[in-house]
Amino acid sequence: MKTIQLTHKERYAIVQLNRGKVNAINHEMVRELTTVFTDLETNSKVEGVIITGIPHFFSAGLDVIELYGYNEAQIASFFEDFGALHIRMARFPKPLVCAIPGYAPAGGCVFAITADYRIMAEGDAYTIGLNEVAVNIQISNNLIEAYAFWVGNGKAHEYILDGKLLHGKEALASGLVNALVPLEEVMPVAEKKMDQFLKADTGILRNTKQKLRSSWWNKLENDAKKDLGEAIELWWSPRIRSKMKAFVDSLQKK
Repeated sequence: MKTIQLTHKERYAIVQLNRGKVNAINHEMVRELTTVFTDLETNSKVEGVIITGIPHFFSAGLDVIELYGYNEAQIASFFEDFGALHIRMARFPKPLVCAIPGYAPAGGCVFAITADYRIMAEGDAYTIGLNEVAVNIQISNNLIEAYAFWVGNGKAHEYILDGKLLHGKEALASGLVNALVPLEEVMPVAEKKMDQFLKADTGILRNTKQKLRSSWWNKLENDAKKDLGEAIELWWSPRIRSKMKAFVDSLQKK
């Protein structure tokens, strides 16, 4: 694998996003994560998963520069696979802990909100949230439902329309993250939380997770193509393409 690193511990696995300095999400990463989560779900030796990133970046979100160059077939395939990955992670039956060692906007947040518990690094610069509206990408119903499950409908409405990214203390207060710790403590705390989960009976824990998420899962559109059809269509709107080109140009100048 080129974009992620998989480490097996005694009873759980650590999935580390590891693609360049900001862990931007492209199709290759989505495909590799899909393969890994499919395998981990059926691996009887793996009872839980921690997903993390690299120091300062869980993931900066979609690699808009690369995606902007995709043709129509490529972008349709990407969004369908990205949406299907979110569904797979949201429905992952085993304990899933997210260790967030820095920035986690947009696509990074899409991964993070599928977890049962999120630990984020302290730091005024680090942010997390769904800012798709602010960067001219159509958000899907599945992402809205996932966000609202954690922060509530009212806050989800406010934050998503504003394209708001939350700093650590805001994310903690809103319920978007569960713990805020120094950067060097993110993984140790995540592993401690996983150890706590694994002390419970496996069957009881999974059944309880299913019950707790039933209201969310019942609202999921399981056809990723249908859920993201609007995003795919609007991607090619001349108005959106113009705004996106300006955004891409600004990123390339950094």
